[in-house]
Amino acid sequence: MSSARILVVDDAPQVRRVLRATLTAEGYTVSEARDGAEALELFGAEPFDIILLDVNMPGIGGLQACREIRQKSDVPIIMLTVRDAERDKVLALDAGADDYVVKPFGMQELLARIRVALRRTSQHDKVPEFVSKDLKIDFEARRVTAQGEEVHLTPKEFELLRQLVANQGKPLTHRRLLQAVWGPDHGDETDYLRVTINQLRKKIEVDPARPRFIRTEPWVGYRFEPPEKTALRKSSSE
Repeated sequence: MSSARILVVDDAPQVRRVLRATLTAEGYTVSEARDGAEALELFGAEPFDIILLDVNMPGIGGLQACREIRQKSDVPIIMLTVRDAERDKVLALDAGADDYVVKPFGMQELLARIRVALRRTSQHDKVPEFVSKDLKIDFEARRVTAQGEEVHLTPKEFELLRQLVANQGKPLTHRRLLQAVWGPDHGDETDYLRVTINQLRKKIEVDPARPRFIRTEPWVGYRFEPPEKTALRKSSSE
């Protein structure tokens, strides 16, 4: 059982009722919002451990609410939607969502994704600070500076970068990265990985079309390649 606080945001009363009943039975504390505006108001007033956010709602929709929440917090966000096109997944992930579940979904699948998202925020191996001319990453402070400017990464982007840097110089397979970042139930959703890699490159690479740090290993996965004269420093707390 878990005592985590979950904010359920959906304009359909029946969906909220089902989610509240199921999540409460699992030991979660559940709050509800009918649209993005109400979700933002509740989020500003109460702490939540995870947000289930419907995409299509009147007024402030899920994507806009996701972007606004992400400007203030790294709280895990799982988007709920009836759309299954790759473009819609791209929009959700680009807005800052951690995961994407298509309606109708199995409740056990959703519960598993919630557990994975909560584990990602509570368990992290320490990775030394990475410092180079164009990129600095302080994993403990969750701060990334690229070309002298601080950049904001979504939780999935940050965890993906953590995995790559922790294994720098080594090729990591698609499956290994997916299971490390999205959870053990994943492994075949290469579109999730491709979208997140592309967004990460846009934020940290000087030229995303010709990446220096995040290299593609054809038919295998990705590899973080530090440039020459890159230094790795242990964090001060170690």
